[in-house]
Amino acid sequence: MSTDTTASVSTHILDTSIGRPAEGVAITLAARAGSDAAWVALGGSATDADGRCKDLPAMPVGTTHVRLDFETEAYFLSKQNQQAEAQQDAPANRDSGPAGAFFPEVAITFAVEPGEHYHVPLLLNPFGYSVYRGS
Repeated sequence: MSTDTTASVSTHILDTSIGRPAEGVAITLAARAGSDAAWVALGGSATDADGRCKDLPAMPVGTTHVRLDFETEAYFLSKQNQQAEAQQDAPANRDSGPAGAFFPEVAITFAVEPGEHYHVPLLLNPFGYSVYRGS
């Protein structure tokens, strides 16, 4: 929840290769107060069955930049997702890179202002992703 002196952040992930939410993706949150400041890890969570991460930590006062780190490799290598990809005729893991995931992680950095809420969805597939500021 944002206050007059802090921003708040939420996110969700849609796996566009299967048209379903991405469940169980670990997400970590970091913040900093200015471009020259060091990143401070605030904690993290994981996406629920709806692909949502509703319990990210609050932003400290003075936060101007936020980074969401999505651990996508474990998700793509999960047995459940491999079966879904096979049903959709997705490219084989051999085309995904040496570790089996072309994008083993996705890091999204964005600027924030106090008092604002930022919902930043991730649209994910084995070979690409996009993000946007949602509502």
